[in-house]
Amino acid sequence: MSAHASALALLASTFGLVFALGLQSQLVNNGHYVGAFCNSLAIGGCNLVLLKLAPDAAGLEVAAYLAGGPFGIVASMAVYRHLHPGRVRRAIHSPTGTHKP
Repeated sequence: MSAHASALALLASTFGLVFALGLQSQLVNNGHYVGAFCNSLAIGGCNLVLLKLAPDAAGLEVAAYLAGGPFGIVASMAVYRHLHPGRVRRAIHSPTGTHKP
C-alpha cells in the first residue's frame, strides 16, 4: 500500500473510530441498547484497521491519524444532535464553573 493510500486509510479509520466512540457515549448515556450494541461493531472494525496500519506510520500518515480524531468527534456530536433534536439539551457552562441547563 502506498503512503498516500495508507494515510487516507488512517484518516478514515481514525475518523470512524472517534466518530463511533462519540456516538457510543451518546447512545449509552441515553439508553439506546441496540444502537450501542451495533455501534460496537464499527468501533471494533476501525480498531482493527488502526492496529494494522498505525505501527508503521510516519510523516503524512501520522498527520492523517491525528487529523481524523477532532473531525470525528465534532461530526459525531453534530450527527447525534441532528438525529435526536428533542432529546439533546445544550449545556451552558458559566465562567465560574457552575452548570446551567
